[in-house]
Amino acid sequence: MFKLSSLNLNGIRSAASKGVEEWIASMRPDCICVQEVKAQAADVQGRFEQLAGLQGYFHFAQKKGYAGVGIYTRHTPSDVLTGFGVPEFDAEGRYVELRFDTPARKLSIVSAYFPSGSSGEERQQAKFRFLEAVYPHLLHLQAEREFILCGDLNIAHQPIDLKNWRSNQKNSGFLPEERAWLTKLLRTNDNPLGLVDVYRHLQPSATDAAYTWWSNRGQAWAKNVGWRLDYHLATPALAELARAEHVYKEQRFSDHAPITVDYALAL
Repeated sequence: MFKLSSLNLNGIRSAASKGVEEWIASMRPDCICVQEVKAQAADVQGRFEQLAGLQGYFHFAQKKGYAGVGIYTRHTPSDVLTGFGVPEFDAEGRYVELRFDTPARKLSIVSAYFPSGSSGEERQQAKFRFLEAVYPHLLHLQAEREFILCGDLNIAHQPIDLKNWRSNQKNSGFLPEERAWLTKLLRTNDNPLGLVDVYRHLQPSATDAAYTWWSNRGQAWAKNVGWRLDYHLATPALAELARAEHVYKEQRFSDHAPITVDYALAL
């Protein structure tokens, strides 16, 4: 069984101070994709290159204390790719891909951090540009290899993916255009070759249990007023190997919860 986890750290130093390494050690994933590392290479060197015996590979933002993604892995990749070829977003540290290729198959694990548009119209337009740019990249990737993309998409797809969907229809993260983009990417009867939302594949009707992010405002965590923003998106063949999911809420390492999926897969 291949255990794959994903967590928006909201700062690796902050998450480490809250026990994330101890949790990783106890859970023993094969890989954990992380987002919002909020650190540079110099900050990670000698301190966070490894967590719980897993080797880290990163794509840092140029701007200090901003964004950044990584993958910690128990297995040595055959190749490491950072960025997806769009300078505006590659400068922000939003995409790292580990390839685990063999003569018999091509397989990638991707950690991605999609932009948030909640700070204002300028960042919302950047988010739309990101979605427009990453879509053909993912189609191209799927045409040549199997992959699982884990990460914070900053989009809740359907009304069951957030507590207060009615009042959020004009807010970033649940805009019709964002939701339509995700629908276009995913497998449907009209698009049988689309990617699969693995959590929904395993839990098609979960609501309150599905949330992975809670605002720091008010009593959002205490009242479970959450959003499902963190995903495993897999090519159909890999999605069929998904056996179990778990959103871990017993401890809090950031404003997001880790989402872990077990796949009947061997690297």
